[in-house]
Amino acid sequence: MSFIRYVFLGLLGLILVTLMLANRQIVSLKLIPDELGVTPVVAGGISMPLFLVIFLAIALGLLIGFTWEWLREHKHRAEARSQRAQKERLEKELAKTRARSAPEDDVLALVERPR
Repeated sequence: MSFIRYVFLGLLGLILVTLMLANRQIVSLKLIPDELGVTPVVAGGISMPLFLVIFLAIALGLLIGFTWEWLREHKHRAEARSQRAQKERLEKELAKTRARSAPEDDVLALVERPR
């Protein structure tokens, strides 16, 4: 299984390097279009290679998706936490009950022993 993982990671790396080499041209990213006529301070942009824009967009999408799922699953984690706390409380209560009801006589302990 480890070999398959290394082959997959190698192919993924090869594809990413090929994507990087094919998209080296510089592009300008602007927050606001020039047609709006906003002051140059707000309308300024940044220039970077296209492959960097693609990789950053993928990374941002993954970050947004993981955050969305983490927030969506909060109710399931909270429910599991409360059930775990209730289970621990009930186990402690059961241990106390067993300790109180333990027979003091050795003969009774042998008779009442679970089979």
